[in-house]
Amino acid sequence: MAALATAAAAQGPAALNARNLASRIDRHYNSLHSLSVHFVQHYDGMGAHRKEAGVLLLRKPGKMRWTYTDPDGQLFILDGRYAYFFTPGQSEAQRVPEKQLNDLRSPLQFLLGHTQLEKELTNLRATLAGNGGYDLSGVPKGMEQRVSELKIEAQADGTIRKMSIVGTDGVTNSFEFSGELGNVPAPDSAFVFTAPPGVHIVDGEPPV
Repeated sequence: MAALATAAAAQGPAALNARNLASRIDRHYNSLHSLSVHFVQHYDGMGAHRKEAGVLLLRKPGKMRWTYTDPDGQLFILDGRYAYFFTPGQSEAQRVPEKQLNDLRSPLQFLLGHTQLEKELTNLRATLAGNGGYDLSGVPKGMEQRVSELKIEAQADGTIRKMSIVGTDGVTNSFEFSGELGNVPAPDSAFVFTAPPGVHIVDGEPPV
């Protein structure tokens, strides 16, 4: 009996295949109109190694705000039309039309709409991860020239714990998420970029 129970336990997690896992992630995030979550971001590539952290605020449809505490004061805002990038100490803030956004944060935009991961990722596959989680991986449609793999580590209930984006140039951008809160207050003012005194907004390219 003990052997049968062990075998059943081993087979249980494996029964959550890629389609089922994608569906659970969809269901979890499609039930939210906003969320707040702490993030730690690791960038590795092009001779650079960076670790940054802060709080991500999302509101549907199409709005996000990355408020960085490390480095303190750095800001990325997507207001639904434009993305704004600002780093303290610089005299300019970059503005990029949302449709031209090719920054490696852009795969996270799937959380801002009506998520259908099975349709949005090709070569979809799922494997077991540590700590009772699952890895879902694939390639975002329309980003094949920039992204070779998007991997999502999620809990069985569909909550995302980690995400990594591997670029075709070998750059890896990964995020660890904690303290997720759903349906939090997300006023319009949170997604309006106001340039500090002496800072000019210029049209530019997303930073690496």
